[in-house]
Amino acid sequence: MKKLKPHYVLTQSQRNGVFALAAVIVLVLLGIVLLPSFFTKPVFADKNLEKLRMQVDSLRRIDSIEKVKRQQKIYPFNPNFISDYKGYTLGMTPEEIDRLHAFRAEGKWINSSADFKRVTKVPDSIFLKIAPFFKFPDWVVQKQKKNAEKSSTKVKLSYADKVDLNKVTQADLQNISGVGEVLSLRIIRYRNKLGGFVDDIQLKDIYGLKTATRIKILEKFTVKSGVKPQKINLNTASVLDLVEVVYFDYELARAIVTYRKLHEGIQDFEELTKIEGFPAYKLDRIKLYLAIEK
Repeated sequence: MKKLKPHYVLTQSQRNGVFALAAVIVLVLLGIVLLPSFFTKPVFADKNLEKLRMQVDSLRRIDSIEKVKRQQKIYPFNPNFISDYKGYTLGMTPEEIDRLHAFRAEGKWINSSADFKRVTKVPDSIFLKIAPFFKFPDWVVQKQKKNAEKSSTKVKLSYADKVDLNKVTQADLQNISGVGEVLSLRIIRYRNKLGGFVDDIQLKDIYGLKTATRIKILEKFTVKSGVKPQKINLNTASVLDLVEVVYFDYELARAIVTYRKLHEGIQDFEELTKIEGFPAYKLDRIKLYLAIEK
């Protein structure tokens, strides 16, 4: 019986060609499926990258704002006239600023640090930072002094009978009405920083110490001992000399020397108040450490 032969027979070269064509078709199909993924970024990667970029930008903005706040100097000001912008730079919230403005809109005035704290309800972290720079009109300060004098019915002690302010203990100070643990510790620490009080008026530098309370302290205590500082001549002192004064930092010392050179000397202490950033309200204490000689 004869075997049937197929109608067509491929040669070896033809078979190779078929295989080659099939391979090409497979490669083309794979290319169509796979190539787009090489040129398209994953959506999740784009979202994560954008989110990370936004977080970095946000941190940079916060850091920039904080840096400006740290570099910004605070000068004495009347808390009755804090604007929205001023309040923001001091670290107050809009609610705290609104409370102050509402209080002032009623025709009322802030006449003490305690009034400011009570009205605005600012946290201690902000209050402790800005309260030392409150500057009230002279008539307010004088009124506080008069009230303190009227409320004092005790017999006035003579200089000889008073205790040396440079030797009092924290417990001694707490015997004064209005002086608690915090204030007494603050006074002792400041006294140590100065190396001893030079004059009674340096109690003005104690943060949170009201005029009335300061008067009560000085009814029993006064500066008797301590090393009197050798006064620095403003017309010959270098920047480093002036930095030794507890009330001056490097920038202010340099500004004083620059002013002196431009004006060919300093004639009186009042000239210092013309220098930008000079703490004029502390001039009576600053004079304890300075002299003006030709």
